[in-house]
Amino acid sequence: MSLKATVGVAAVVVLGCAAGAFYWLHARGAQPVPEVAAPEPPGFHEAPPAEKTAVPSAANSPAPAEAKKVPPLVDPGLPLRDGEVLEFTANVSTLKDVATLKLEVVGRGHLLGKNTWHLRAFAHTLNPLRMVFELDDQFDSYSDGSTLASLQYEMRLSERGQKVESIQRMTATGKEPASPYAAEARVLPGTRDPLGLMQYFRNVDWTKTPEVHSPAYDGHKLYDVRAKLAAASEKVTVPAGSYTTSKISIRVLDDGVEMKDASFTLYLANNPARTPVLLEAVLPFATARVELLKSK
Repeated sequence: MSLKATVGVAAVVVLGCAAGAFYWLHARGAQPVPEVAAPEPPGFHEAPPAEKTAVPSAANSPAPAEAKKVPPLVDPGLPLRDGEVLEFTANVSTLKDVATLKLEVVGRGHLLGKNTWHLRAFAHTLNPLRMVFELDDQFDSYSDGSTLASLQYEMRLSERGQKVESIQRMTATGKEPASPYAAEARVLPGTRDPLGLMQYFRNVDWTKTPEVHSPAYDGHKLYDVRAKLAAASEKVTVPAGSYTTSKISIRVLDDGVEMKDASFTLYLANNPARTPVLLEAVLPFATARVELLKSK
């Protein structure tokens, strides 16, 4: 499997599509650039047009109790909370703390008339890896409020001095209205982007559903991801502390063929938030540990 394909797979499975870049070896050294969040889609925090309250005329104004109310954002019971920030450090082979990854639950709003989670990730390489590969990437996911299926996926990449911006609106039918600022990506129903996929794993009751399948789109290609409970209780120690976790093994299929030379293991804390605390990746040219540094 080529390096590009391997990075693409890692982007699907690792904590939000940036961790695959931890294994690349190119470019120059510098300090990570400041994180500047991209603006959300217009009207994200407003009710959809069908939900907005009409302004009645004075002649037929209903009583206050009869007035149509804007329905609130529904809490689907996912173990996600507005404002959650998880910070990770990455170790590659014998090199420690070569990259950072920050996952954020920015908040909830509306997109395409649906309750939507806004998820975000920042990734930066650090020295010594940064001396050979400079990376400062941002990813934004707008995922369905209940299923975490991807509605829109955005990548703002700064790698080796090259900048790329990609905004993709997901469609399973090709019939959704086009967006003036986003390209259309044709995917399978229920497809999740990397950030939504990570949060989806947190929502699975692994004691009752020991294996799940999900189509996943990394911004370039569609994969079939299969995750299975490997151990219901395993002790894990990371910089953020010691946890009892559920150990999840993850397999990736490309065009129906399992990729045998790359394996991933995710450890979710057995706490109400089901916090992701560790991801291990074994690839043909390196092994990596993405460890929870702190949460808030």
